[in-house]
Amino acid sequence: MKTRSLLAMMLSGCLLTSTPVLHAQEATPKLVDPTSIVLPASKLDEYVGQYRVVAEPDVVDSVSREGDKLYIEAERSPRIELTATSADHFFLAGAPLRVSFVRDASGRVSGLTTEHDTSRGGATGGQTMERFSMESVRLNHFREYTRAEVMIPMRDGVKLHAIVLRPAGSESSGPALPFLMERTPYGTDNSSSKSVNASKPELAASGYIFVYGDIRGRYKSEGKFVMNRPIVAHTTKTDVDETTDTRDTIDWLLKNVANNNGRVGVIGVSYPGFLAMMAGIDAHPAVKAISPQAPMTNIWKGDDFFHNGAFRETYGFDYVQQLEAQKTDVRVDSKEDTYDFFLRNVNFAGAAKSAGMSELPTAKAFLAQPAYTDYWQAMAVEPHLTKVEVPTLEVGGWWDQEDMWGTQAEYAALEPHDANHEVFMVLGPWNHGGWFPTTRHLGTLDFGAATGDQYRKTIETPFFEKYLKDRAGFDLKEIASFRTGVNTWQRYDAWPPKVGFHEAKLYLTGGSGLNFDAPTAESKTAYVSDPANPVPYRNRPIQATYGNGSKWRTWLVEDQRFVSGRKDLANFSTPALDKDVTVTGDVLADIFAATTGSDADWVVKLIDVYPDDAPGGMGGYQLMVVDEIFRGRYAKSLESPEAIKPGEVTEYKWSLHGADHTFLKGHKIMVEVQSSWFPLYDRNPQTFVPNIMTAPASAYKAQTQTIYQSAKYPSHLEFSVSE
Repeated sequence: MKTRSLLAMMLSGCLLTSTPVLHAQEATPKLVDPTSIVLPASKLDEYVGQYRVVAEPDVVDSVSREGDKLYIEAERSPRIELTATSADHFFLAGAPLRVSFVRDASGRVSGLTTEHDTSRGGATGGQTMERFSMESVRLNHFREYTRAEVMIPMRDGVKLHAIVLRPAGSESSGPALPFLMERTPYGTDNSSSKSVNASKPELAASGYIFVYGDIRGRYKSEGKFVMNRPIVAHTTKTDVDETTDTRDTIDWLLKNVANNNGRVGVIGVSYPGFLAMMAGIDAHPAVKAISPQAPMTNIWKGDDFFHNGAFRETYGFDYVQQLEAQKTDVRVDSKEDTYDFFLRNVNFAGAAKSAGMSELPTAKAFLAQPAYTDYWQAMAVEPHLTKVEVPTLEVGGWWDQEDMWGTQAEYAALEPHDANHEVFMVLGPWNHGGWFPTTRHLGTLDFGAATGDQYRKTIETPFFEKYLKDRAGFDLKEIASFRTGVNTWQRYDAWPPKVGFHEAKLYLTGGSGLNFDAPTAESKTAYVSDPANPVPYRNRPIQATYGNGSKWRTWLVEDQRFVSGRKDLANFSTPALDKDVTVTGDVLADIFAATTGSDADWVVKLIDVYPDDAPGGMGGYQLMVVDEIFRGRYAKSLESPEAIKPGEVTEYKWSLHGADHTFLKGHKIMVEVQSSWFPLYDRNPQTFVPNIMTAPASAYKAQTQTIYQSAKYPSHLEFSVSE
């Protein structure tokens, strides 16, 4: 995991984990430290300096000497003593981590290695750091935070559990501080001074009253949990939703937490991002800024559970068990390749039955209501975004494997009402929550800088400082976008940007080509899609979403060559580009297709194909830039699916979402079309059945899919390109 130095990870008590939020680890058990020795100060001076992770040069530890003691620190970890067991070998008191200094041929200290001590409760593995300076510096600016645990009464008598962290001594002296709150279904018990300093170092150093709350029915909070609880009309005292629970929580905090300045900011990623947006709807007057980050917004149209009607089978299967089978969030794991598991169980009903989850509330909804019914529509957030009540900072990642849709959908809903220019959006080269770690990588991609640190230091922290503390420094006009391919930050006045871009269409043509000129010849491409052998969405074996060793977090940047040679899909490509081509804004697929069946799925991927001689092991790499699925039965209506007429050419038009990417000279642009993406999405039987969740095995049949590329049926992608 390339989040931060191992020192920081060991000491923070808080790691970015596979769940959709920043999650706290279990506290490190008490350990018996090994026998120590005392080294003279002159010997300790040999180790003093700054060290950086070889693979992540932005992750830095500083080693310093004070008297006869040696200390190590990092931006996200406190200063802690290194205790010698022998020359060049040290341990950290109370932590299962050993540090060994490395010397070059001349005997000079040139680096260090870290290793988890498995005999003392740690895991295997470590990393190497190189020494790049002989001068030590102060890297961390930790503030000590005191911790209080409270139960907050709601209007209907239910009490919700929360942790309140505040700078030590701020209860009775110093300036009044604002609240920065995160409400979560993932548990708050491990929220501590260490965790807040590690996860939010810039904000923690500035000083806030941090509040971490368990939402209704989760962990230590009372009441009943409801997944993405819909907003309801508040006509009686018992009418509650996440907006009322947020207001009641804030009312209590303002009255019961000393020396606050009366202002509240709300932040969260994924489900907590959904909850952050709830704070901006019928907002409490004290709420002055919110930041919904990768927010669950519409879980049928484009977030966790469905995309354009296609069911996200593995995610729905795992996540619903995680949140609804118990008050905690124990993760689903499996030793079986999930590709085999879901294929063997035929449909979701079979898989749910095998797991004993058929009666969980959201699983019941999956099984009974696969279309965009009132049930799913009631959960949708974007219809409630009819005005801008508080300054809002939306944050998302180009390769978010869970909630890429929500960020852009919420911004699109709010922006027309933004008369005071208080809605902002940041889109970066990240996966889900990938702006928290200090890393310049995502999978094999190297962006040349720790982009998450850049965002937090120059945008997120100044945003809350402005609206909660009246401090200068927040200068984002509206949009910050990291342009991949050339790896540069861009600032725009609107999204999609207007100035410097023009609309373009990239047409699928005969001979598996792509061209910016419309086709004139008649052409079509056919392939056979067989539900018995669906196209996998990532390299097999496919682990459970959050299971041990899962590659879920980075699958969107996997090299697509593992499937691009299959016969059950179609590829279209440009020649090697003779100049850079920059695609910015929403990418729209407009595909004319026919099937011999009566239902079909259509998956379109826009891919950057690297030249064979690309450096860094990227030769020939096929990188998905944007991608999305559309379930054919919903071509006319999301609410009332209809069978497709076999053999009839039908137009399918849907968004692949936003991009800001430069296809470099010498690269190729490729479009890949396929009809399964398994088991991320359930198999379409390709014969129309009323409910795919319960489709019998006999309904699954191989069908021929035909993509048309002609003047009459011009299949293409639409987007903006730079002028």
